[in-house]
Amino acid sequence: MAEVTDTKKSAPAGGRQKLITGPGILLLWLYGVMVVGAVSRSAVQISTDFDKAPLAYSLSALAGLVYGFITYSLVRGGDTARKAALVCCAAELVGVLAVGTWTLAEPSAFPDATVWSDFGMGYLFIPVILPVTAIFWLLRARRTGR
Repeated sequence: MAEVTDTKKSAPAGGRQKLITGPGILLLWLYGVMVVGAVSRSAVQISTDFDKAPLAYSLSALAGLVYGFITYSLVRGGDTARKAALVCCAAELVGVLAVGTWTLAEPSAFPDATVWSDFGMGYLFIPVILPVTAIFWLLRARRTGR
């Protein structure tokens, strides 16, 4: 028999808190889109032109894995998943800022773009906006018991 959880405030004893209520649904959708974009992009690039820009394509694959883990954590819910998502969002933000700065400072290191190149300009800057938004949402979810 399935356990029913209260999606408004908190889960019953032994259940998981929902992370995908309200704005969390939009975050889940955006992370899902980013998973598809980053993974499919890197899969095509790695399988066809890996010799051209191995660092860039590997970083795009890493971005896809990070997006996938965050998406999974949001769906899973609960305090442990929220903490894991927070850590991954912080790591994602550090990665976007580092790669974005690196691509501007040393463009020759990246013969082709990554998902995080130029702070995610090729993805409408969503890669730099999304982790900041997600961190705020996840911290708010902790305070409100969502």
